[in-house]
Amino acid sequence: MKPRVLVRPVRETDGVELVAANLASIDVHEPWVYPCRDAAGFQAYLARSDGERSLGFVARERESGQIVGVVNINEIVRGLFQSAYLGYYGMAGWQGRGLMREAVAQVITHAFGTLGLHRLEANIQPGNAPSRALAQRLGFRQEGYSPRYLKIGGEWRDHERWAILAEEWHAPL
Repeated sequence: MKPRVLVRPVRETDGVELVAANLASIDVHEPWVYPCRDAAGFQAYLARSDGERSLGFVARERESGQIVGVVNINEIVRGLFQSAYLGYYGMAGWQGRGLMREAVAQVITHAFGTLGLHRLEANIQPGNAPSRALAQRLGFRQEGYSPRYLKIGGEWRDHERWAILAEEWHAPL
């Protein structure tokens, strides 16, 4: 079956559209994530997505070409660890169609295949039911709970730690 989502690394030409999609999705994103909302924020995101320590991916619906979400691989550690953090968020109007499941699955396959990583960890706020459900559907297991783990929206927030290993990954059809 042909993928409904095209995923590729973020690039300069995504800036205006990504900022607009993020602004239109504030009600979906907050309080879980606060992505770039202006040109300066986008430039900072693009600079962080350097391909060494972090990779940012834009997911577009194949037919329309519209941005449906973002998937990030952050804090890549090589050597004996071969691990990274996985983050993702979808855009308003695209929820409930399985498009982010496809996008995140493509990035996980890239992480374990092309990048040769061994482990991915997703840290999810306990009240973020859609993100928790997505992690579960993709085979992540909950490994623990971290109080006041990440500062998001100016507040230290609790997170659940979800993880998957390369040998556990089975890309959904």
